[in-house]
Amino acid sequence: MVSIAIVFIAFLSGSFPFSVWLGKLFMKVDVRKYGDGNPGAANVFRSGNKNIGLLALILDICKAAAPVGIAYYNIGIRGIPMYLIAIAPILGHHFSPFLRFRGGKAIAASLGVWIGLTIWRASLVGVIGVVVGITLMTSSGWAVMLGLAMILITLLLWMTDPLLLMVWVSEVLILAWTHRYELQQRPALRSWLTRRLTPKG
Repeated sequence: MVSIAIVFIAFLSGSFPFSVWLGKLFMKVDVRKYGDGNPGAANVFRSGNKNIGLLALILDICKAAAPVGIAYYNIGIRGIPMYLIAIAPILGHHFSPFLRFRGGKAIAASLGVWIGLTIWRASLVGVIGVVVGITLMTSSGWAVMLGLAMILITLLLWMTDPLLLMVWVSEVLILAWTHRYELQQRPALRSWLTRRLTPKG
């Protein structure tokens, strides 16, 4: 019963649309009218308020990290119940009942899950991979896939826990779906990198 309750709590926590709430509260705007139209922290940044954008990003990470971390480290839940708890905040973010089940891409929530499960080990590697991907490639979708690939390498080398691998596979499937339109395009390098790599005639 405890595990079932925490799955529900994790889903509910993940469904809180902090970016939308903060945008309306502090900026009097709907952040879904910016960028790609998703209710995520990236569009809070695009709306022009970096401080509120940073706050939204932190809250989106924490809303997943908190229930997952408490269940994993404090309560000691493992196996399938822990797997369901780990996936619940991501699904909550993407299918938020507060937004008529039209949520965001769940990048920050996915990072929060890895913080909850591994503290800094897998999460730090994932962030580095995404940052490198965004720096080098035009598609954020492929940047996210690069971050997930680096997390997989970390898991295979240092944390070969079946639970973590199950969570990773599910994250890949979910994030591939939320970024499906971007992933339909081949990964392309940014123009500044292309110019550097193109031989001068």
